[in-house]
Amino acid sequence: MYFFLIVLGIMTFVYSYVGWRIIVPLGLSHPMNILASILMLVLLGLPFISILLRIYEYHNYFIYLLTWISYLSLGFVTLVFLFLVVRDLGLFTAVIISKLFAIVRSFTETGASPPNLLNPERHLFIVRSLNLFILGLTGILTVWGIYSALHGPRIVNVTIPIENLNDNLDGFRIVQITDIHAGSTIRRPYVQKIVDMVNSLDGDAVVFTGDVADGKVSTIKEYVAPLAELAAPYGKFFVTGNHEYYSGVEDWIGEMPRLGFEVLLNEHRIISYGGGRVLLAGVTDYDGGQFLESHVSNPEASLSGAQPGDVTILLTHQPRSIFRAAAAGFDLVISGHTHGGQYFPWNFFIGLQQPYTAGLHRHGKTFIYVSRGSGYWGPPLRGGIPSEITVITLRKP
Repeated sequence: MYFFLIVLGIMTFVYSYVGWRIIVPLGLSHPMNILASILMLVLLGLPFISILLRIYEYHNYFIYLLTWISYLSLGFVTLVFLFLVVRDLGLFTAVIISKLFAIVRSFTETGASPPNLLNPERHLFIVRSLNLFILGLTGILTVWGIYSALHGPRIVNVTIPIENLNDNLDGFRIVQITDIHAGSTIRRPYVQKIVDMVNSLDGDAVVFTGDVADGKVSTIKEYVAPLAELAAPYGKFFVTGNHEYYSGVEDWIGEMPRLGFEVLLNEHRIISYGGGRVLLAGVTDYDGGQFLESHVSNPEASLSGAQPGDVTILLTHQPRSIFRAAAAGFDLVISGHTHGGQYFPWNFFIGLQQPYTAGLHRHGKTFIYVSRGSGYWGPPLRGGIPSEITVITLRKP
């Protein structure tokens, strides 16, 4: 409940700010101002309404269309908000500098009259012009973001140099998918596209690092059914993400094996590949313990009773697990969750919560790879941060 109130408060501020800085300068009549305010209020409520409808399992074409409208408007408004904040900070700075120069001139120029520090008409013209530019730029970025999101994931190849790697494991390939978020605007065709792409890669193992769907199994299972077609000679493995806990985690834990995945809940498996051994462990989501006491994420417990492996790999949804994973001695951590920020400029804010946003990093002696996600969440936008399917190859240095 507290989280909902915080989100509602933030979104109310964002939409109110956009309304204030876009609608007020237009100088509309009182009735038109009321209509514009009602429109902003409706746009504010649409994302919450669409989420509630999904929670109560209402699914039809009208709700699907409503969800698209709500999430597109959310993406558009939040982008406009960020541009407005940058614009207003720039205008404020310009006004302050102008005032300071004017004050200095009044003291240095003999007989100088007090300056008109802010011409209201000129200021209003600048604001309106910049508003028009911001709306146009946001429209272009939104169209680009939609195209990028719906175009689907790209293939990203990553090589991990593992010291003292067994010769037999040199070239072992793991294909990672994550954060598909089927259910809102992502349906079966998008999931089928991912499956076809993964199968064309001929990976040795497939790993899914959480957030398969946004919705209950009873209503989403048809969308994710193509995942059963994924083929990998050394297995398919799944760990829970935070959205599984929002959508009935126990049902999803039951559904994933029916799709051919082994679910790793703070446990591990040994993959014998030639004469080498890969210890593949998986943990519950970093915040899983807040929903189920038995789902407290525990990298150390995932190694319990483990026989030595030539390389140890941990699957985890959130990059925040890296600290305990590195302390436990894992060679590699594979994670998702961040979406890489999904679209500019949110990629700059992910670092406030997660130690790594996207890509390959070295944390002490442990490598961590953070996927940008194979789908998207919320606004169907991927501006400059494309989704991905990752091929992780183990190599000798």
